[in-house]
Amino acid sequence: MKVKIYPSKCSGQTIIPPSKSMGHRAIICASLAIGRSVIKNVAYSDDIKTTIEGMRKLGAEIEENGDILIIDGIKDITKISDEIINCNESGSTLRFFIPIFSLTGKKITFLGKNRLLKRPQKIYEDIFKEQKLHYFHDEAKMEIEGKLKAGTYVIDGNISSQFISGLLFTLPLLDGDSEIKIKPPFESASYIELTLEMLKRYGIEISQTDELTFKIKGNQKYKPCDYTIEGDFSQLGFFAVLGAINNDIECLGLNCKSSQGDKAIIEILKDAGIKIENIEEFSIKLNDYAKAAMEDSTLIKPIKVDRPLPFYKISYDFLDKISLLEPFGFGNPSPLFSLNNCQFDGLRLIGKDKKHIMMNIIKNGNEIRNCVWFNSDDVFENLVNLRNIDIAFKLKLETYKDRYQYKMYVEDIRETIQTSNEIENIFDLYD
Repeated sequence: MKVKIYPSKCSGQTIIPPSKSMGHRAIICASLAIGRSVIKNVAYSDDIKTTIEGMRKLGAEIEENGDILIIDGIKDITKISDEIINCNESGSTLRFFIPIFSLTGKKITFLGKNRLLKRPQKIYEDIFKEQKLHYFHDEAKMEIEGKLKAGTYVIDGNISSQFISGLLFTLPLLDGDSEIKIKPPFESASYIELTLEMLKRYGIEISQTDELTFKIKGNQKYKPCDYTIEGDFSQLGFFAVLGAINNDIECLGLNCKSSQGDKAIIEILKDAGIKIENIEEFSIKLNDYAKAAMEDSTLIKPIKVDRPLPFYKISYDFLDKISLLEPFGFGNPSPLFSLNNCQFDGLRLIGKDKKHIMMNIIKNGNEIRNCVWFNSDDVFENLVNLRNIDIAFKLKLETYKDRYQYKMYVEDIRETIQTSNEIENIFDLYD
């Protein structure tokens, strides 16, 4: 096949592929967290697939939905479904997994392809043998058995950061406190920063007394967290250089505050006189200025209520009249009503992740049960202390077990400002 390449100018936008390093770390942390995490912008490289499959065997329930992973974390790490773990050709997966899988206390066999098991693992070999745990390694397989113990770990800083990251994932789950001391030179500190950043995101606290010493409290628990994998700065390098020598390119999907070491490409190009504009950084600075210069009330999006609605007019007949306005959608939104000076009871969080509020709304002895406010768990504690409230809501007629019922979907709630009578009017179509 012959291909002709003609000179041309590049232009437009490109989305930088996600960082594999951050992908591995996010999948592992989400799997170790009890609860559901959603990870977006996943690229299914062979290495990432290997990490996903390994965490499934350890007990995580992982659903793939396009570039999204829905992960329900491991409930009991000792109930591993398969004690043979194939790491294929992924060195990151193997070195992250060895200490983590030791937590099962079972005999685990790691397999690999091509040269994976020929790579040196002496750091782990020394640790396991020092703690009198089973460790075997040849070019066909690696075996471990026994749970790592809390304590002080002294690690050479000129080895792969993957060994240190593997310990950082594992030591917070042990019963006692631990410490990792790095012997200089510390050559891959930027990758450890990525691990620490992800651990913090998932609720694990690790402190540093200096740049070579990590203090790890034991008995910590990973907490579920939703995360979008940031773009890979090593991949950015190709497009950044292309833009520098050819024409303007807009690169999307990057985290301007990333700890990725390859972010240095930006400063290298700037030092060479290349103009690089960071729109995301400008946006962050603009938002920071707005927060400092504006009152909180200025930043709250107002809700426009179509009509106050007397409680007694909420009926099947009224909803039948409202249906004449359908179909609802862009340009014809479902009407938004308000109900003032009412009370509530039965306040509770619902849903698998407890992110939604359900309550019963009461007014003058009348009651509408099981009203739902989606994605409102952050205001639950504030609601508990309120007595009289004003509600903005939408109504919907639903069918359940061949029976019709009207449902109130809350859009917003505020504490009642005044207790005057409601306006006794409604759409002409009802009156």
